[in-house]
Amino acid sequence: MAEFLIRKLEHFTSLSLEDKQALELAARQRTKRIRSRDDIIHEGDVPQSINLVLDGWACRYKTLEDGRRQIIAYLLPGDLCDLHVSVLREMDHSIGTITAVTVAEISGESMRTLTAGHARLAQALCWESLVAAAIQREWTVNIGQRTAFERLGHLLCELFVRLRSLGLTNGPTCELPLTQAEIADTIGLSVVHVNRTLQELRSAGLISLRGRELTIHKLEGLQRAVQFNANYLHLDREGRHLDANEP
Repeated sequence: MAEFLIRKLEHFTSLSLEDKQALELAARQRTKRIRSRDDIIHEGDVPQSINLVLDGWACRYKTLEDGRRQIIAYLLPGDLCDLHVSVLREMDHSIGTITAVTVAEISGESMRTLTAGHARLAQALCWESLVAAAIQREWTVNIGQRTAFERLGHLLCELFVRLRSLGLTNGPTCELPLTQAEIADTIGLSVVHVNRTLQELRSAGLISLRGRELTIHKLEGLQRAVQFNANYLHLDREGRHLDANEP
């Protein structure tokens, strides 16, 4: 059940068998299947548990009173929907699904027990929270400083690299179940502008889109063109000194 979370955390440090079994136990206690384009939790709700995405795509978003929406994060398999959310009295944003999603609901008490009994796991989960914050900072730069071409290309690079780190790419191809309206809500452009920018990326021979599949033909070229540096994803095992010494 916790396969993708384990893969993700092991980009920080190698977990022990005991660490992995503890995560698996926490993830299988209670699961829920949620249909696509539905909410996992609404702004204003009282959070009862920490949601772990087991499969599918979800997003974090805010909606203004007039209906305008800003997507502020994408949640992929293995992502936790806020590790410390159980300390809040109410949600200050909503989390919705892009595709059908399965989540594991982990209580705050279970998570505290898990981290108290597994120091290496506690450090890895702290790293997971820091990476989520780093992604948020990069998205702020995206909207504040980058051109439309750079915004869209940077987002596609990030999603591809994150999926690749989970083993969810097939060569240069990955799933991309986003509509142009959702992309527009993410990078602060109109749908028309998103469509025009996608055409620019296609015309440059950098990407192609077929249905729900994205192919990046020249990843290094796209990264250079949009000034993408994956260092903020911290995938180079910065916690290797904590590695479990197991065969």
